[in-house]
Amino acid sequence: MKRLTALVTASIMASLAPQAWAVDLDKPLKLPGTVTIVAFDQLEATALALHPGSTLLDTDLDEEYGKYLYQVELEDANGIEWEIELDALTGQVLKNHQET
Repeated sequence: MKRLTALVTASIMASLAPQAWAVDLDKPLKLPGTVTIVAFDQLEATALALHPGSTLLDTDLDEEYGKYLYQVELEDANGIEWEIELDALTGQVLKNHQET
């Protein structure tokens, strides 16, 4: 999962500037001159706390309409899949619903 997050982060950084970046996934991510995103590990922990005992299936960082969203897909102990959407700047839970 950290590998996927690192790949997403690397692709965002590569698109923002041509220089090399060192990324620590346990710390907030600062995008040059714009915003600071909550650490990915903290966002994942927030999502997992909503459904204790769940397993992370997928994560994705998106920018929609000028807002950074961190989307997490979980599977709980009963095999039910959940989609969690967090504001990547504040860590606030925006969506928490069962997959259909």
